[in-house]
Amino acid sequence: MTTVAAYAAPAAKAPLERTTIERRPVGEFDVLIDIKFAGICHSDIHQAREGWGEAIFPMVPGHEIAGVVSEIGPGVTKFKAGDRVGVGCMVDSCRACDNCRAGREQYCTGSGMVGTYNAVGKDGKPTYGGYAQAIVVDENYVVRIPDSLPLDVAAPLLCAGITLYSPLKRFGAGPGKNVAVVGLGGLGHMGVKIAHALGAEVTVLSQSLRKKDDGLKLGADHYYATGDPATFEKLAGSFDLIVSTVSAPLDFGAYLSLLKTEGTLANVGAPEEPISLNLFALIGGGKSLAGSMIGGIAETQEMLDFCAEHGIGAEIELIRADQINEAYERVVASDVRYRFVIDTATI
Repeated sequence: MTTVAAYAAPAAKAPLERTTIERRPVGEFDVLIDIKFAGICHSDIHQAREGWGEAIFPMVPGHEIAGVVSEIGPGVTKFKAGDRVGVGCMVDSCRACDNCRAGREQYCTGSGMVGTYNAVGKDGKPTYGGYAQAIVVDENYVVRIPDSLPLDVAAPLLCAGITLYSPLKRFGAGPGKNVAVVGLGGLGHMGVKIAHALGAEVTVLSQSLRKKDDGLKLGADHYYATGDPATFEKLAGSFDLIVSTVSAPLDFGAYLSLLKTEGTLANVGAPEEPISLNLFALIGGGKSLAGSMIGGIAETQEMLDFCAEHGIGAEIELIRADQINEAYERVVASDVRYRFVIDTATI
């Protein structure tokens, strides 16, 4: 066992505080990673505050992990000490169900995917995430970070990046396609960058025009305020694909009206409250309302390679570990451009 320093929420809604945790010994197929940077995802806040239901405490959040391999097990073939690597939202799955065999481990229907934190591993013990100095992960759930990507801006790609890359690829974002991204936050800004790099015509739909200059610099072709009712009249029937990144309930009927015939609204945001929907908003125009959750390990590696090829990293604010609680409040207030990343050397 290895004892490492970490930041944990001792109870629901309690401030995170410095503590120590035990990491398991490096097993035959395990990789010990010295964590260098850990992104703060809004999902961390939902879970640390039990917004999505009962959670496991104490909780060490963090599933946007970038670091360097310091030790490998005797059976490891994919990595060696010194490799630059990342860990995203999962650290295990059943590996035998149809989804796992097809590279969709995030949708494991066997034992279910094992979350990087706030989950129970196959050893029966709670998993602890990336707000820590080190982590031990099976090599099959570790990805390689290309040399051209700085580790600090690469960390958020392990959740925010893949969360947007997966539906954009799945639903055909590319040349000749009109794509809208709802919300310009930690997720949305990655959606703009990736959709632009894929060759789509990109529109940001945000509550106000406050971040318009940023959106255009990130690669958006157009930027509209959803707080203006005229936006929905002007853009009716405009988009092949809309990706919603916001974690608050939306008027999905209004957003579905912006789709072309047989267009798709893909939702990656996860509001704590249920939504209501008049199904005629789908039936008229043969439209689709879809969901998407991160991506499999192979697709996550594909995303990292794509981002490296196109020079895409997250826009970040680097913080010390003792600023985590302040950062949480700022995320809730939408006061970050566009992802907080913890320098874990400060833990």
